[in-house]
Amino acid sequence: MIEKPREKLLSSGAATLTNSELLAIFLRTGGSGMSVLEFAHYLLSHFGSLQAVMSASQDQYAAIKGIGQSKLSQIYAIAELGKRFYQEQLLCQESISDPSEAYYYLVSQLAHLEREVFQVIFLDNRHRVLEAQTMFQGTINSVEVHPREVVKEALRYNAAAIILAHNHPSGVAKPSEADKKITQQIQKACQLFNISVLDHFIIGRGEFFSFAQHGWL
Repeated sequence: MIEKPREKLLSSGAATLTNSELLAIFLRTGGSGMSVLEFAHYLLSHFGSLQAVMSASQDQYAAIKGIGQSKLSQIYAIAELGKRFYQEQLLCQESISDPSEAYYYLVSQLAHLEREVFQVIFLDNRHRVLEAQTMFQGTINSVEVHPREVVKEALRYNAAAIILAHNHPSGVAKPSEADKKITQQIQKACQLFNISVLDHFIIGRGEFFSFAQHGWL
């Protein structure tokens, strides 16, 4: 006998469930003649990934039979809860020993966005998170970043180090020449005030690029 998702979760733990099974628990009922598990699998296949399911627009969902306001609100609530979980987790960490520890937070905040957004994580001299802030918002393929404003905020928080991050809505996390240039400009501006730039992450869809890991910082 095949265990239902809720029974499987309670007997074996949430980590043993597939994406379809986890999604089915939140959807609660199926649609368009499908069981809830079949419907969850259909949504994942239709959009291509769990992330795409959680970030699809209302217009995109309008074409899906069986998705009403109730199911749509559940999906959006799950997505927002996940973002807030990673935000609290980041802010509650005693310290960040490696910039990659901020990766899941950055993915939750940036990977689904349709326009470029530039974020900065401010850290004290023990690399404890002081604040994570969206500083600049741009278009589908660019965002204007002002190093002076980054330094200004770092000084306001009395930060000793920062982690930079922005998304590529195209999904490809390959740094452009503009990305390299602005990183260098921010690093030079921060050096004047003994503020370290620990990393600059470019977040794509299912991929990322780390300036530090590639020896560019």
